[in-house]
Amino acid sequence: MALSTAKSSSKNSTMAAQTSPLVRLSLIIFTLSMFIWCSHGSSDKRQVYIVYMGNLPKGKVSTTSLHTSMLHEVLPSSTVGSEVLLYSYHRSFNGFAAKLTKDEAAKLREKDGVVSVFRSQKKQLHTTRSWDFMGFNKKVKRSIIESDIIVGMLDTGIWPESQSFNDTGLGPIPKKWKGTCQSSANFTCNRKIIGAKYYRANGDISPYDYKSPRDSEGHGTHTSSTAAGGLVSKASLYGIAKGTARGGVPSARIAVYKICWSDGCYDEDILAAFDDAIADGVDIISLSVGSFFSSEYFDDTIAIGAFHSMKNGVLTSNSAGNSGPILSSITNFSPWSLSVAASTIDRKFITKVKLGNGKIYEGTSINTFDLKGKMYPFIAGAAAPNTSQGYTSEDSRFCGPGTLNETLVKGKIVFCDYDSDGTGPAEAGAIGAVFQSGVYKDYVFPYSLPLSNLNLDDGRNVLNYVNTTENPTATIFKTNVEDDQFAPFVVSFSSRGPNPATPDILKPDVTAPGVDILAAWSEAVPLTETKDDTRIVPYNIISGTSMSCPHATGAAAYVKSFHPTWSPAAIKSALMTTAFPMSSNNNLEAEFAYGAGHINPAQAAQPGLVYDAGEIDYVKFLCGQGYTPKQLKLITESNFTCSEETNGAVWDLNYPSFTLSTSPGNSITRVFHRTVTNVGSPVSTYKVVVNAPPGLIIQVQPSVLSFKSLGQKLTFIVTVGAEIGNSMISGSLIWDDGVHQVRSPIVAYASLVE
Repeated sequence: MALSTAKSSSKNSTMAAQTSPLVRLSLIIFTLSMFIWCSHGSSDKRQVYIVYMGNLPKGKVSTTSLHTSMLHEVLPSSTVGSEVLLYSYHRSFNGFAAKLTKDEAAKLREKDGVVSVFRSQKKQLHTTRSWDFMGFNKKVKRSIIESDIIVGMLDTGIWPESQSFNDTGLGPIPKKWKGTCQSSANFTCNRKIIGAKYYRANGDISPYDYKSPRDSEGHGTHTSSTAAGGLVSKASLYGIAKGTARGGVPSARIAVYKICWSDGCYDEDILAAFDDAIADGVDIISLSVGSFFSSEYFDDTIAIGAFHSMKNGVLTSNSAGNSGPILSSITNFSPWSLSVAASTIDRKFITKVKLGNGKIYEGTSINTFDLKGKMYPFIAGAAAPNTSQGYTSEDSRFCGPGTLNETLVKGKIVFCDYDSDGTGPAEAGAIGAVFQSGVYKDYVFPYSLPLSNLNLDDGRNVLNYVNTTENPTATIFKTNVEDDQFAPFVVSFSSRGPNPATPDILKPDVTAPGVDILAAWSEAVPLTETKDDTRIVPYNIISGTSMSCPHATGAAAYVKSFHPTWSPAAIKSALMTTAFPMSSNNNLEAEFAYGAGHINPAQAAQPGLVYDAGEIDYVKFLCGQGYTPKQLKLITESNFTCSEETNGAVWDLNYPSFTLSTSPGNSITRVFHRTVTNVGSPVSTYKVVVNAPPGLIIQVQPSVLSFKSLGQKLTFIVTVGAEIGNSMISGSLIWDDGVHQVRSPIVAYASLVE
């Protein structure tokens, strides 16, 4: 098993081999906000606009007079004054802020010398941001029983002293809790961390690990605080991404099950933790762990454990994996668990490199070091081979450990033709490093020295400067956080579908924030794994489907707090059918990247209708998949006998999505039977809305569902016909009562698997 975190020490080589650009997405929430922004107010209502004009004018020019003059040209002269001209930017760049109408702003936009004109928007301090980004702010409606919700975290343990796990203000431990705390000399529980156990069947514990639930890796602390950490103000990584860190359910309790150690996570320990967590009384299980290769359901301890959880009313939230963007790379795909992909949030991390010739290039990384603008000698790795160890310039250009000549590199910034963890330059005594590579740059890492990753075009220019300048110099700036208007899109490393075991069940189910997430960290581990890095931090920024999984966990716990009797399938349905739709124009793998869409936690608590399912439904599904009683016993531990009456077609599993596959170039028709349960208004009428692109025919009978009471179930039939070439076609089915829009994706695709 492997932790589903994208780390510099474990980058997938297949990611480096990809060269096609990642197309990014502007989510519906951004589109709507821009529509509101553009249409807000009449043309004569004054709003604050920024007029940006680039660099300062040369010579002795009064920029303030210039700005006033420009305003006089578009405004009545009597109105130009301090109440209109709010700021004149004239020290570092050229521009001004003024109160303008839309028409006045439009006139300024057409003037020579104006780069852009845009309305000022209220911004907040950058935080973990992920929850706010989804419209799930600190003031969202909370259930009175949220503090009774118990989130089971199966991970590397936890750092109990973190402020994210402070129990101030929390009441007594919920009476339903049946677990225990393995207290030790270095670990105690409280009213936030109400239970903690560690699992190590083989008994071999590395000196780098704690023989207790304490986290020596950081991963479990990060995921726990993301799902259910309390509110912590002024959290940051050395000032980067400063703001309030919080989990999805800040007042919920956490139960820790340490199953992962410095050498990995073992199947036997995973199942033992599942066993305990279910019996202990957790409400949700979060597991950011997965295999390197996909397995059949009955060969996978996580699928088995999740099945038992489902039987006992506990939803398991799983990370999809970090082997994307390769198709069918998802490793957690059982239909009874929630499979979560990773997507971006509306911020990006930029690390600038300045050369001695004054040119500045923008790269990516998390650089916590401040060189204060000092210029350092700049050398190409290819010019500094460690010949004493037999290395040539063809080796040293990649800056691998031991390949660089310390005498030539020490105290300099080194240019490298590869994206690595920075160990080589650091060990050689470099003051910093600049990488160039063609790998995806949609997520970042911290390094043990100042470092910036450039794309190939910028890297080529920088390398040319190094090689053609007599005494080249450079500096690397501390990372800046900027807005990313293209978010969210599914990150490159996030594992994709289709489902390798059951092609006609869509996986992943949803996507959630998993890129550059700030959350609590273990203070037992330095910021990077590089030798001599002594930086200890209480909060760290990392990426992975490990980070998206606890976001979905927190959202599921939020739904559970309002609907404590709902089944795991109902909670999953709520998350899927209320998800923000995403576009295949921006993620080429479409639903295989993002499933039903991006989670919308606030809306998920009021889904209107749910697609419910229980153990018997999944057993029938497994029978229909051809599993034998012996195989089923491995999953269900029951003696259920498959027969013609109990064999369930995959298309009849009451799933919140519709998927059909066939061999390339064929047409196909499938019939789906579904049942929805009314959880919205007691008396309500839902009308079907079908979105079918060319090549997809969707018929729904009946087309209207009329409910008379809460809890009432109604059945409908969906017939889907598709003309499939060598790719996929996707549409959707929405049940709409004027208040709720219950949306399910419909996917037809060409499968290469017979």
